[in-house]
Amino acid sequence: MRNFLREGERIDDLMRSGRVIIQSEQEFCFSMDAVLIAHFPKLKKNARVIDLGTGTGVIPLLIADEVKEICAIELNSRAADLARRNIELNGLSEKIFVVEGDYRRHRELFKAESFDLAIANPPYTPIKSGEANKISGIARARHEFTATLEDVVTAARYVLKFHGIFCMIHLAARLCEIVDALHRHQMEMKRLRIIQPKIGRDANLIMLEAVVGANAGNLKILPPLIVHNDDGSYTDEIFSIYNGKSWNHF
Repeated sequence: MRNFLREGERIDDLMRSGRVIIQSEQEFCFSMDAVLIAHFPKLKKNARVIDLGTGTGVIPLLIADEVKEICAIELNSRAADLARRNIELNGLSEKIFVVEGDYRRHRELFKAESFDLAIANPPYTPIKSGEANKISGIARARHEFTATLEDVVTAARYVLKFHGIFCMIHLAARLCEIVDALHRHQMEMKRLRIIQPKIGRDANLIMLEAVVGANAGNLKILPPLIVHNDDGSYTDEIFSIYNGKSWNHF
């Protein structure tokens, strides 16, 4: 594995099918958000999946056993290189394909309505809000420098088949914007789960499933996902997810 590493990089265990991931101190290392949204979709063995903004490829690595093939698109060239090496390191080059490019140019990169499922863990924060991290790879992952909420919803609708599914994790505070964007792009939310740091705390994140061409209504609101116990330790459900014992049971 040492041959795969470059200066400032490390290998972390994904706790899934013996897989590992190379991460760099100069890029945005994957967070809990990516792990949670990887577990959220109802995956099907014959599904063609696209990960919109794959980063270093963590979501494809986590779901590879459950689907037919995955396209992982990433604009940041350093992150895309890490994603390619991670896929090769884990022996998944025949199932996961990295496209280095900008999903805002989806019409140039992909055939319309060619995927069954789109997954996104996009930048959450509008540029005008908060102070962007000085490391550009981290700043791009957290702030809407290269893709807005509208951009990711637009791309998802273009690549998804009729009745295709879009799953995304995002800020709870932007739920109204998200619902509006989905509706304008012929997608309706069908499952929603809020994420709370602790019991009794306001939700900070949401995970959602939207379906292309679905009628409005019949939204299933799942029980909240609680991240921490009162003492700051992870809840049993979070431990179960990280240990690979909870899969597609949301």
